[in-house]
Amino acid sequence: MTEAKAAGGGDMPADLKGAMMGFVGELKAFRDDIQTKLKAQEERMTMIDRKTALRGRAPLSSTAEAAAPHQKAFNAYLRSGDDDGLRGLSVEEKGLTVASDGGFLAAPQVADTVQQVLRSGASLRRLANVVTVESSVYEVLVDKGDLGAGWATEAASGETATGGIERIAIPVHELSAMPKASQRLLDDAAFDVEAWLAERIADKFARSEAAAFVNGDGADKPRGILRYPVAPIATATDSQVGFVVTGASGDFNPDNPADCLIDLIYALGAAYRTNASFMMNSKTAARVRKMKDAEGRFLWADALTVGQVPQLLGYPVLISEDMPDVAANAMAIAFGDFRSAYTIVERPDLRVLRDPFSAKPHVLFYATKRVGGGITDFRAVKLLRFA
Repeated sequence: MTEAKAAGGGDMPADLKGAMMGFVGELKAFRDDIQTKLKAQEERMTMIDRKTALRGRAPLSSTAEAAAPHQKAFNAYLRSGDDDGLRGLSVEEKGLTVASDGGFLAAPQVADTVQQVLRSGASLRRLANVVTVESSVYEVLVDKGDLGAGWATEAASGETATGGIERIAIPVHELSAMPKASQRLLDDAAFDVEAWLAERIADKFARSEAAAFVNGDGADKPRGILRYPVAPIATATDSQVGFVVTGASGDFNPDNPADCLIDLIYALGAAYRTNASFMMNSKTAARVRKMKDAEGRFLWADALTVGQVPQLLGYPVLISEDMPDVAANAMAIAFGDFRSAYTIVERPDLRVLRDPFSAKPHVLFYATKRVGGGITDFRAVKLLRFA
């Protein structure tokens, strides 16, 4: 046993021992290098995550911090008329413009609520092109006639004809609402005065806007889509809205009532039909909804899920109660690409002025917003005339 032990435990040859020690040293160095790189990578990822998190939170937190003083000051102003908090805010400090001769800017929550109601209402606003401006007039250049197009080669320049250009100016007008509440109600801390005010303003604005976008005469209000010159499809110019007739005065043609709807669809240019919609009021829709084709199938298709709109001959239908009823020579149905046809212009600010004197013992809140509207492309919309 002693000899075997001595043989097994003898000294390792010098060259082998040196190789083993070198291998162990290199392995340790390799391990230390890997650990150093992993630690550095972990530190870099931690910094990236921190920066990403800060970038993600900064706009939200800064917006909330900027809006919070305005929100608190605006609530105090509505309840008691104390405007010191609003006047103390500055553009440099909070990024909010609050003071003006026409009152104070509404708190962001109130303004956002009003805008959401306006966008979701049964109004032409849902289909039209909506533009936000800071000026009092919005100007747009409209091509009159189609621009030329052609193929070009290396030897030929491929020059094309140019269409005429018309400048259309759409002014903004002041839209106002004046809800009122008792001071006792405003003193009640449990009463959500901002939600109440937003609901009243939104309801008034939505009804006034919807009516003006269809029938407004353009005098201190938007010019409605039915208040422009009209002409038969065959003779309508670039400044007139073309119309199709039903074939019966104040009614659909009793023999082929749906034919005029098909004529109306194809009176619109193919480029506009892709995004086209019908617009009519509920009474007209009730009559159209009963129409069937030659095989007894209804032309009207109801929405299958919440949020969808009904369709007529494959096109969406907007029910707008401001469209006229079916009557002799009435333009009771409109069809077109309303986003191309009609432009709504608005200023982003909603202003509120508290008036505790004019209707004592009630407090009036005079809310104003500036809105305009008008047709910018007459080719993109057609009307159905009951004649």
